[in-house]
Amino acid sequence: MYFFVLPCNFRYLVWFPAFPGFVNTELWSSPVLAFACLRSCYFVFSCRAGLSVCLRYFLVSGLKQVFVKAQKSRAYSKRFQVKYKRRREGKTDYRARIRLINQDKNKYNTPKYRFVVRFTNKDITAQIISATITGDMVLASAYSHELPHYGLEAGLTNYAAAYCTGLLLARRVLKSLEMDSEYEGNVEATGEDFSIEPAETRRPFRALLDVGLLRTTTGNRVFGALKGALDGGLDIPHSEKRFAGFSKDSKQLDAEVHRKYIYGGHVSAYMSSLMEDEPEKYQSHFSEYIKKGIEPDDFEALYKKVHAAIRADPTLKKSDKPVPKEHKRFNLKKLTYEERKQKLIERLNALNSAAGEDEEEDDDE
Repeated sequence: MYFFVLPCNFRYLVWFPAFPGFVNTELWSSPVLAFACLRSCYFVFSCRAGLSVCLRYFLVSGLKQVFVKAQKSRAYSKRFQVKYKRRREGKTDYRARIRLINQDKNKYNTPKYRFVVRFTNKDITAQIISATITGDMVLASAYSHELPHYGLEAGLTNYAAAYCTGLLLARRVLKSLEMDSEYEGNVEATGEDFSIEPAETRRPFRALLDVGLLRTTTGNRVFGALKGALDGGLDIPHSEKRFAGFSKDSKQLDAEVHRKYIYGGHVSAYMSSLMEDEPEKYQSHFSEYIKKGIEPDDFEALYKKVHAAIRADPTLKKSDKPVPKEHKRFNLKKLTYEERKQKLIERLNALNSAAGEDEEEDDDE
């Protein structure tokens, strides 16, 4: 018998074009699987002991592959276990989360805090969170939409705004724990790497950076928020390799480049180039800056004022919401039994009088 074989444990009905009829080959216990060649008169010889191949046409034409639809049985569907909801929605990386919230067993119920940073199209969210059995507990939070209270009214999602949001959260959580006077952090942002040193009394507040599903590329805005939290006085394990301005070749952080990003220098440079090259695009792209009267040369002074205002009062500002207008109510008044009875009598009398008038009109006709 001439045919090509592959190791397998399936049952196949094999047809050889050179010979008439079919050959029914049962291979449940045999370690071979037979395939018919694509052309007649070109065969492959096989046996259990070895494999000798005739390559006259076989390598050129190959074997025809057959695709069969995978059939999922009822038993498969019954035993299928769905993943966590936030995994199905693509919101949580549980492999990273387990490593972020896992606590040493000799620390018992001591919370392990995470510095969580998330970005949307119009906002930046920074939170200090600890995990419990009942769910995550938020110790403090800060948002970039709070920055207009401190003087920053445009550009609330860039690297400089992320730095301000991280700084605001750090000062807010330290103030709530009455540690703001002990750990002032790095008051003047120079762009250099900074780590808080322990004081003689209380150790610094420690948290781990949680970036979620974000790509941790060099110069990402999440590291701007990290730098703001570090300068604000939080103890967060980190490396300077992902800050804006780090060179992969020299393996050093260029503090001047990083400082430029912290004070919005990259936005200022782009603003200036658009003003000269594309005035129409500048008018639409930086319309909010134009409304607020912010020029390219005003950025550094503006951000310095914002940083100082955050350090002066990081507490949450309550927004003055207008009191809702009181609307007239048109609910029907609930009647007593006597009133309902009287209304029924009046309706019956009206019906009887109407019927009597109709009869009189018929008699007149």
